[in-house]
Parts: sequence; structure tokens; C-alpha cells
Amino acid sequence: MTTDQVPGSWRHYDDAALSTPLAAALDLFAERGYEGASIREIAARAGLSVPGLYHHYPSKQALLIGLTRVVMADLLARSRRALDEAGPTPREQFDAVVESLLRFHMVRREQAFVASTEMRSMEPDARDEYVALRDEQQRMLDDVVREGVRAGDFRTPYPEDASRAVTTMCVAVASWYRPDGPLSPDELVERYLAIARGAVGAV
Repeated sequence: MTTDQVPGSWRHYDDAALSTPLAAALDLFAERGYEGASIREIAARAGLSVPGLYHHYPSKQALLIGLTRVVMADLLARSRRALDEAGPTPREQFDAVVESLLRFHMVRREQAFVASTEMRSMEPDARDEYVALRDEQQRMLDDVVREGVRAGDFRTPYPEDASRAVTTMCVAVASWYRPDGPLSPDELVERYLAIARGAVGAV
């Protein structure tokens, strides 16, 4: 059994653990965007009446918030496990967090894409909550890169900028990756890790 098949591994992905209403909302938000999806359509796709849907989620905004919370909780949990299980060097920790980001945005690409692009549709409090979680993920990588520079493992003169560039590259994978594309997940990880190491000036 390979590491990505071991339940509990940050590399292992089962089907997304979404409730039926959230799964229906995800499908429609991915197809039509938040503004283009109606509560009636989401309820129908979930096999619920509109009042039945409102029993679980009182508004379309509540569906979007619920979805982004699940997405970010999954991403952060995987990144923390990757970091905890990595070796002691900044290089090993950097590779682990970047690989986790890449695999998440490949496997959970619809969830990640909707959460990222529909930030514009969130009400202010919800947007602030989402941004805080996204910043927590970014700080994880920032800390590793800064430590790598301090230890002499990375040579970038701009650690924060390099870290953000790497994260942006990983997040963008959700917008174009397809499982039937020319690169396997492992091949893409290998290629993008090489690019990410170059961005931070890995020695």
C-alpha cells in the first residue's frame, strides 16, 4: 500500500465529505457561479424542497460559507499533518507543504476553485473569516521559507514574496488541472516542486 492509499495520510483522498446540500451547491457554483445559481435549483439538485433546504441552510450565502469552511478546514488539516510529518530541515518542510498544496488543488479542484473565485460573493464578515484562514495557510509556508533563509538553505532575498508566489502557483492548479491530462499527479508534483525550489533559491 502506497502512502497516498493509507487512510489518515495527508496524501490520501476519499470522496469529499460534503453534505448533500453543500455538494449540490458546489456543483451549481462550479457550473454557473454563485450569482447564476438559484436556491430552487440547489434544492432540486439536493433532492429537497426549498423549505427543506432552508432547514439546513437559511440562505444561499450560508451555503457558500458552509462550503468554504469545509474546504479550508480540509486544506489546513492536511498542511499541518504534512508539516508535522516532514523531516527537520526547512527544505523537507517546504517540500511537504508545497506538495500538500499541490495535491489538494488537484484533487479538490472544484472546491478550491469555487472558494477562491467566489470570495467576491461573500458578505464582509464571511470574507474576513475566509481571508483569515487563507492567511493562516500562507503563514505556514512563510515561516518555513524565512527559517530556510535564516539557516542558509534558501537564498531568495525576498522570502515573503517568494512564498506568496509559490502559493499562488499551487492555487492556480485548480483552474486548469484535469485528471486525464498529460501529467500524472506525481509527475506534476515533481515538476512543480522543482519550480518552487527555484523560486526560493533552494541550495
